[in-house]
Amino acid sequence: MAENKKKGFNINSNTYIIMYSTVMVVIVAFVLAFVYKQLKPMQDVNVSLDKKMQVLSALNMRDIDKADAEDTYANTIKADMIFDAEGTVLAQGKQGGESDGFRLTSADYKQGRLALYVCEVQGETKYVVPVYGMGLWGPIWGYIALDADGNTIYGAYFNHESETAGLGAEIKDSKDFQNQFRGKLIANQSGEVSIKVRKSNGKPADSYTCDGITGATLTSDGVSLMLHDCMSRYQKAIQSVTKK
Repeated sequence: MAENKKKGFNINSNTYIIMYSTVMVVIVAFVLAFVYKQLKPMQDVNVSLDKKMQVLSALNMRDIDKADAEDTYANTIKADMIFDAEGTVLAQGKQGGESDGFRLTSADYKQGRLALYVCEVQGETKYVVPVYGMGLWGPIWGYIALDADGNTIYGAYFNHESETAGLGAEIKDSKDFQNQFRGKLIANQSGEVSIKVRKSNGKPADSYTCDGITGATLTSDGVSLMLHDCMSRYQKAIQSVTKK
């Protein structure tokens, strides 16, 4: 009689290849999920710190070491309030500014939940509001700091997701572009939001206009539209805090 031989897996068969691939995918997915879970707290801390430094940049505090940024932010932000579009306070916020408005995102903004930071810089009250818009290639955002009158810009910071380096990306990379917003007015005497970004083409600057970026007209227009739309939405909230 012929001997019965045990047959193992045929490593060249489709069944073996599918089973092997499935096991490897499961193992890799498990490893990636584990690594993500372990690193997420650190990533959250870095995202939080970056956001704080952006807010401080709008307050013209740009040369702060990361090691000092946490304490500087905690001492500067007196409250991270939340308003609705009608100027009603939804949350008062707290000293250190991490509990309420700080947690809001662009999605909250679209739903009418508006973050407003009450700050103190060298003994003076300042207000910071986040702004959101679209550039040429993707989302743009930033923070506008206002003097105690709620209408004069104290400082500005802008960022982007995918604007072109050397052109649209200058909204973030060029301090000169951001610094020109200082002292500009948000609304005119009639209360209409008039702040905008336009190429000057040699025309004298006025109290409401900032010069656009050469070669990045669409990104400049995106910043202009972002400021008009967001600051219009914030007017009642700003009036609410400045009347106190």
